[in-house]
Amino acid sequence: MNLPRFNTAVDEIIDAVEQILHQKPLGSIQRFILTQSWLGKTYGEMAKGSGYGSDYIKEVGSQLWQELSEALGERVTKKNLHLVLKKHQINRTPRVQSQQEYPQESENGFSKTRTFLDLLTVTKLDFPSGPIPLSSPLYIHRPPLEELVYAEIGQPGCLIRIKAPRKMGKSSLLNRIIAHCGTKGHNTVYLDFQEADEAIFGSLDKFLRWFCVNISRQLNIASNLDDYWDEDMGSKVSCKIYFEAYLLEQINSPLVLAMNEVNRVFEHPDIAHDFLPMLRFWYEQTKQHLAWEKLRLVVVHTTEIYIPLKLNQSPFNVGLTISLPPFTLEQVRELAQRYGVDWLASESGMQLLAPIHTMVGGHPYLVSLALYHLRQGDMKLEVLLQTASTPSGIYSQHLRELLTLLQAEPQLMSAMQQVVMSDESVELDAIAAYKLESMGLVQLDGNLANPSCELYRQYFSQQLGKQHSASASVKLLEEEQLEHHQDNATDVMSQFANIHFLNHYLETEWQRWLTQASLLSLMICEIDYFKLYSDLHGYRLGSASLEQIASTIKECLHSQSVLMAHSEGTKFIAVLLHIPSENVIEIAENIRERVEKLGIAYTQSQFDGFPSSVLTVSVGIASVTPDLHNSSAMLIAAVEEALFQSRRKGRNCVTMNSGLIEDV
Repeated sequence: MNLPRFNTAVDEIIDAVEQILHQKPLGSIQRFILTQSWLGKTYGEMAKGSGYGSDYIKEVGSQLWQELSEALGERVTKKNLHLVLKKHQINRTPRVQSQQEYPQESENGFSKTRTFLDLLTVTKLDFPSGPIPLSSPLYIHRPPLEELVYAEIGQPGCLIRIKAPRKMGKSSLLNRIIAHCGTKGHNTVYLDFQEADEAIFGSLDKFLRWFCVNISRQLNIASNLDDYWDEDMGSKVSCKIYFEAYLLEQINSPLVLAMNEVNRVFEHPDIAHDFLPMLRFWYEQTKQHLAWEKLRLVVVHTTEIYIPLKLNQSPFNVGLTISLPPFTLEQVRELAQRYGVDWLASESGMQLLAPIHTMVGGHPYLVSLALYHLRQGDMKLEVLLQTASTPSGIYSQHLRELLTLLQAEPQLMSAMQQVVMSDESVELDAIAAYKLESMGLVQLDGNLANPSCELYRQYFSQQLGKQHSASASVKLLEEEQLEHHQDNATDVMSQFANIHFLNHYLETEWQRWLTQASLLSLMICEIDYFKLYSDLHGYRLGSASLEQIASTIKECLHSQSVLMAHSEGTKFIAVLLHIPSENVIEIAENIRERVEKLGIAYTQSQFDGFPSSVLTVSVGIASVTPDLHNSSAMLIAAVEEALFQSRRKGRNCVTMNSGLIEDV
């Protein structure tokens, strides 16, 4: 990976500082320190990148800040460099002003003047999104993380894992590790698994070949995979031989393999359970074989998704693990300086900065988003804080994404509800506590949890509180009904899942079924004219009849269905796997016949002209082999259409939606 050139604005900063020092030219080491300080580097990082000792770097830097302090009449330090120089520019003398104007091309092609003031923060204020560029002053160091990873990446055969929730700065740190390795002459390969097509995850062989081809291309080495790939040995062994006997043999310097968004692999358990132990094995090889010492691994992943592995197979319990922490209040202040929000970065502004830090808990992206809007001037601080947790606030999209993740796991949603609705720390189940912390939603002290920031407390107490009220209302209604229903109907009905669980099950399992290429069928049975029957015969008899039919359906599907659900009072839905379509139709016909034979009769005088004298069911079926061209929503729509066709045919019949039938 090529290193980016320094922004020319930084070179102009050096010229401006020389003018402040009354045209005294800076030496090469002073220029280096000023440039690196401007970009937020520590003295330790400067020393590693230059070959000078850190004590010497610090001594020269201190002398430079002393000279600037004397010239400007106020104390200058490495930390307040941006703020002091900007203040100087605002109060500059006409002599300095005339010498600090820089021509710049405008959008319409005409020349305009760019002053030194424009160079003190960001020259172009982009909406916070994605990794922070290497040349941007907006990257905030979080000591001692950078020092740790730079020291570790210099060790033969190392493995570094960087983990954090989304938007905490993982990719920005990774890019700086790669740039650092470039200055050391290392071979660097960057793989982002988000770039892989979904089809790549279709098999381990296809995935590992994609993996090897991309590494070869970035190393400018011909990808002679066929010379090393052997089906009899298997994909993992072939991949190892390709690395050991081919790639590592052709390079003389260390190979840094940086893998970003590895969590994408977690979404494909069949791939993850082979690929991740393979990385662990490679790491162990670096400790045993000289050829493998050249390999240095950097694994980056979000913590919202995790794939369980045996301890002796996981690459996640070896090497150096880096967990990115939130910004401290001082780091937020430094970022405010670099954004140019000086009224927050000043000593008096710290009182205003503290509520922002409390609201978002120092979350880098959320802090940056607040400073962006404050710098733009499109929102006052008071309004930003008041609307932060509302749908009109600047964090609405981020909060909706988190809510969606919670809704996918009801147990986590319940645990989060306990946390935000309590004024004290809440003791959680260990697994729920771990998952919520991994999502960045809570802070843990043992198993005692608190919201990680005020924003999450406010938002989730509002959202989950509404759902709690709705659940309480439903529960109250159910209790009222149970007062009139003393039989054992609930014993049977409780064995059916609800429709929300069914939808969640189909969505989450769909990714796994994609890799199995097996037939999936959905069957829906609806009791014909049941509302009319219940209205006529009363709630007690209606409930008893519902229980009887439910028991019959359950008995017919017991050994065939992987999930049964109950919906809308009269509908029963079943998920069937690996069963040929003609067999599914036979099961459906058996259900229809068994229900009819129950002989649950209408009062004939009230039902003259109906096609049946007893309760019956109509059945719809849809079958599909999950692939990239269909979805669980399409399957549900297809089975509903099949049920509709059964109604049109006069009910008490079975219809297969042939549009989704796949050959087995």
